[in-house]
Amino acid sequence: MRYGQGVALVVTAGALWSLMGLFLRQIDSGSTWAILFWRSAGTIPVLLAYIAWNAGGNPLPAIASAGRAGVLGGLALIAAFAGSVYAMQATTVANAVFLFTASPFIAAILGWILLRETVRPATFAAMLVAVGGMYIMVREGLAMGALDGNLAAILSAAGFGTFTVALRWGRKVDSTPIVLLGAIFTMAASTLVLSVQGLPLELSAPDIGWSLLMGSGILATGMILFALGSRVLRAAEATLLSFTEVLLAPIWVFLILGETASPATLIGGSVLLAAVALNAVMGARSSRQEGVAETP
Repeated sequence: MRYGQGVALVVTAGALWSLMGLFLRQIDSGSTWAILFWRSAGTIPVLLAYIAWNAGGNPLPAIASAGRAGVLGGLALIAAFAGSVYAMQATTVANAVFLFTASPFIAAILGWILLRETVRPATFAAMLVAVGGMYIMVREGLAMGALDGNLAAILSAAGFGTFTVALRWGRKVDSTPIVLLGAIFTMAASTLVLSVQGLPLELSAPDIGWSLLMGSGILATGMILFALGSRVLRAAEATLLSFTEVLLAPIWVFLILGETASPATLIGGSVLLAAVALNAVMGARSSRQEGVAETP
């Protein structure tokens, strides 16, 4: 695969993910956990088919090789998936997706604590800027009564950050087996939570259709495209290119549903996005310099 093809695949993955909020707005009723159950049900067959194709027919060895890191990452994705769905239900799509971008910084902190990975000074500086952006957005959520949605978005970012650290801990290049485990774990957790709450697992036929399509057409397909494109890209570059999700998600709901973002959301989100972009650019530059230094 060429570099340009990898870029196109990662950008397309982000564009697909940006449709998640728009699809969630089409669901008329149903709890967060019921939506998660059916979305995961749509995710599993697509990922399983891709892993089988990638492994030459038998997906089980690839799934088993995920090991403890895969289990940890899969469990972290429960929080990531649940937080993202609830956040988009409880606050604006713009608020949710901007706060999701905090995950690289959470991953950096967890990697520093758990894996003793060094954190570049530029990353620390970007973290401080990002905290300022998050404060602007969360403070507005408190005033508007949408604080729980903002906190759910931060929980989702923490889940994705933990998932990223699990990948590094297990030295996993292909994340799709772990995402598959996350979908399986999420189905089990959804069933348990709904049973304890006494809520139905069933949704209306249209809502089940939207949920299945989110899982298969958006989440799973986007993960496959991202995994393929990331093979020829540095991690920082892939992160930066996938920002099409953050840029497009508010546009879809504005153009189609008329949902607007407040000035505070745009200001805080822009600050947060700029911090993540700066960190990704500096990370890519640092990786290139290290590559040149190691060249004999």
